[in-house]
Amino acid sequence: MKRTGEPVVSPDGKWILFSLVEPDYDAAKQISDLWIVPSSGSAAARRLTSSKASEASPVWSPDGSRIAFTTRRDGDDAAQIYILPVAGGEAERVTTIAGGASNPQWRPDGQALLFESEFDPIAADRKTRKYNARVFDTFPIRFWNAWLDEKKPHIFIQELRASAAAVDLLKGSKLADSPGFAGIFQTSGGQTLQPIWTPNGQGIVFAAYTNRDETMSAETESHLFIVPVNGGEPRQVTEKGQSYAQPRFAPDAKALYAIHQRNPKPGGLLYSLSRLARFTSPEGGRPVLITEAWDRSVSNFAFSNDSAMIYIDAEDDGYDRLFRMSANGGAVERLFKVERGGYSSVKPVAGGLIARFQTAGQPPEIVKLNPANGSHTMLTNFNQARLEELDLPEPVHFWFTARNGKRIHSVLNLPPAFDKSKKYPLVVFPHGGPNGMSKDAFSTRWNSQLLTSPGYVLLQTNYTGSTGFGEKFADDVERDVLRGPANEILEAINEAVKMYPFIDGARQAAVGASYGGYLMNWFAGSTTQFKCLVNHAGAINNESQYGANDGGLGRELRMGGPVWEKGGQWNDQSPIRYSGAFKTPMLITQGELDFRVPLSESMTTFKILQRRKVPARLVLFPDEGHWILKGENSRLHMQEVLGWLKRYL
Repeated sequence: MKRTGEPVVSPDGKWILFSLVEPDYDAAKQISDLWIVPSSGSAAARRLTSSKASEASPVWSPDGSRIAFTTRRDGDDAAQIYILPVAGGEAERVTTIAGGASNPQWRPDGQALLFESEFDPIAADRKTRKYNARVFDTFPIRFWNAWLDEKKPHIFIQELRASAAAVDLLKGSKLADSPGFAGIFQTSGGQTLQPIWTPNGQGIVFAAYTNRDETMSAETESHLFIVPVNGGEPRQVTEKGQSYAQPRFAPDAKALYAIHQRNPKPGGLLYSLSRLARFTSPEGGRPVLITEAWDRSVSNFAFSNDSAMIYIDAEDDGYDRLFRMSANGGAVERLFKVERGGYSSVKPVAGGLIARFQTAGQPPEIVKLNPANGSHTMLTNFNQARLEELDLPEPVHFWFTARNGKRIHSVLNLPPAFDKSKKYPLVVFPHGGPNGMSKDAFSTRWNSQLLTSPGYVLLQTNYTGSTGFGEKFADDVERDVLRGPANEILEAINEAVKMYPFIDGARQAAVGASYGGYLMNWFAGSTTQFKCLVNHAGAINNESQYGANDGGLGRELRMGGPVWEKGGQWNDQSPIRYSGAFKTPMLITQGELDFRVPLSESMTTFKILQRRKVPARLVLFPDEGHWILKGENSRLHMQEVLGWLKRYL
């Protein structure tokens, strides 16, 4: 399936720029180019670039005549910024910086770009030293799938005139030289400061951490800073006690907005919604949380061209839905009811709105919306021919009231050639997180259509801890990390079997990854109703995972105290304490470069199953991290999963 990227709208709203990945099991043959399509839908999308290297982070110039993007072409040691005339011509490289360039942003006058690059304070030493060692004085030392080092993100300005050199705005600043300075860590790797120009082009606003070195003793906070383009010490413009990210100015330049999250508080809420904060000045001060009263998280936001309205993407009751509100605050209104698939990345264009739309059987595509009747027109449809060859039944949504009084939502995915008069085995697949949401959406890793393809019904339950159902619902998992969600999932199975006679309740299996894998280990010690389990990257021992993973103080807050006190949930809800009851056959899969749930957790699970003489299979991927992403590895992984299910179902 071809993969359509985020839409980037031209200044006049008439054109949409996006990247398109054309995958291949041979990574050398994968294609990723930039494409363009009129927002009116009057013509088909056309390719703008054709090169071996992939392009990323495309942005329009203020006048809409040029596009800046990052790529690594022949002769580049690292990714650099290129500029392409929209009317035609060759792309021209405008940066040559050793650490590579990312995230270009045009100055309002179109005469300069800001970008980010890794600054390495010991670059010269790396070239001459003969030893190979990692040395740390503070935590964290690694993140998700990568070790951390001395490199930090810096912000550069590149004037677009001949022979102009890029200027590092943070070099030598006390902020950037402080041990706790860091950008926003990205699961894809690296850090970002999310920099943007001030409307007058005289300053840069960005987000950064100042106390990352206190990860094991305090809550780390990301704050907004402003730095003049002619240099100087960056100034923090947000107050301590909260975190801010994704700063953006409204088009009329009268207000600055950012995503806000509260710090966890012992005895209070540990989970925080992402709320929208409004500053009337880039000078900072106390913002107004304009979505304070709205019990949903802001996933993304965009402004109307007149700055009067804000459009919001948010998870809501098992769907990705679109909302709007006054830019000054007030009630949040749903644009239209969504009962199939989901929308994201909403943006205004000439004559309306565009967004990305997807379903469990439809990879994301760019659409133009008609909010009046809740419909859309496809602006891209790259996978139509392949989709027409497949039998992809629509999922079924249902709710029930659990014994704890909570209303619980589930998604039921049906197999191809579905016949309601037949009986089908049930595969239970709880999402990871635990702060996540199962929905009618496409996945390239745990694809619901692949999981149902042998003739299974797939049940995905939004247990306590799931997002999109309110702040308290998501937060409640912190004090009941496994037992409560597991019981809700088991209740959902019983409800599904009662409601849908085509489910064979005598043939059940469960599959989970990350937190879902953690649940698989809990199921192994608490129930024997499953014929088999599939556990990808699942923790088994709260103490050992805490010691070896990349997290900080937050785990202590969730467990109810320091690990040495062994109170709270450290022992009571650690699957290893119940491993004497393990009887269910289990497939265990793991990437060896996973630092969120380290390899030792899967090895421990496998070892205990061997000790208990329970059928088990361990599949390790030496070149993968928390997710199995490479084409051939992904193919083998799904073959192993489906092979294990077939063996026992």
